[in-house]
Amino acid sequence: MATVNFTGAVDRDLLKRAKIIAAKTDTSVNALFNAELRYLVETFESAEASCNQNYCTLIEFSLGRTDDLAAMATLGIDCEEDLFLLMAQAHLPMPRLAEAATQGMVDTLNALAP
Repeated sequence: MATVNFTGAVDRDLLKRAKIIAAKTDTSVNALFNAELRYLVETFESAEASCNQNYCTLIEFSLGRTDDLAAMATLGIDCEEDLFLLMAQAHLPMPRLAEAATQGMVDTLNALAP
């Protein structure tokens, strides 16, 4: 299998944490990246080939492109716990809130302080 080099940007803290994991597992960041990317692509392609849109829905949720309520409705589940279990089983990261939503929560909490 031929390999190619590419350039990408990654959060400094994330790279530091990945290097720690690589060192603890006696591998490289490159090997970790390749394994995770391969898993993502192969799972997506498999779901797409079987016309199963559930994985696509989970990816959209993971990327923050859809909210939990829309994802649950599409997946036909009614419990956030089930959604998070599906995310874990799909080996996808949990979504992060948008910066504006996070700041709104911080502002609300700060407003509660005496």
